[in-house]
Amino acid sequence: MSSALAVKLSRFAIVAALFGLWELLSRTGMVNPRLLPSAGDTLVTLADLLQRASVRSDVLVTGAEVLTAFVIAVPIGALIGVAIAENRYFAEVVKPLLFFAFSIPKSIFLPMFILVFGVGFAQKVGFGFFSTIFIVIMSTTTAVESVKPENLLVARSYGATPAQTIWRVYVPSMLPVLLEALRISMIFNLTGVMLAEMYASREGLGHLIANWGENFMMRQLLAGVLMVAIIAITFNELVRWVEMRCGHWRT
Repeated sequence: MSSALAVKLSRFAIVAALFGLWELLSRTGMVNPRLLPSAGDTLVTLADLLQRASVRSDVLVTGAEVLTAFVIAVPIGALIGVAIAENRYFAEVVKPLLFFAFSIPKSIFLPMFILVFGVGFAQKVGFGFFSTIFIVIMSTTTAVESVKPENLLVARSYGATPAQTIWRVYVPSMLPVLLEALRISMIFNLTGVMLAEMYASREGLGHLIANWGENFMMRQLLAGVLMVAIIAITFNELVRWVEMRCGHWRT
């Protein structure tokens, strides 16, 4: 058996064991089924929810908000990160402020986004962007600093243009770090959008989950959590696949 197959089987076994424990705790009454509906009932509820047009529409709304915030935050954050890494004076000025801003819980700024943008698409995208850009900046800065100076020296000695240096030296060296950062930043992005939807929204998956929780609809609530988990895992595995395809670029 190959190591890759063994890893996949181990992951499947762990997930199956968790669902089995979940089912056991609920079915045997060790945990009140009203508080923890069985895994089987939750999966049936999930299938039922996905057949509803309104639920699918809310999932698409959340997906559009997450994707928009991500597409805006990644290039802007990457450009700022490169500027910080390439300018020592700028780095000394900005880095302490960046770490200070990153350490502050972003949720305390959510009311400000509601006051500025209102309750709508712009507010959730803006907060998702705000939740994501700091990790992108920090990751890009680390990626640029990971480029080996001797590689740059060789490229410039052979007369490489700035564009060639970026494409032939920076990108191959930075790509593994950046791909890893994309997975982490998407978690921050999804969390930010979901939090904005749960706090103040008329639509979206976060709004549905908050509504189900407030009305003690536990099966729907757990089904919604599974939806979020599936979305996050799907993106994570997609980036992991791209990372494996680009493995030959590692230096």
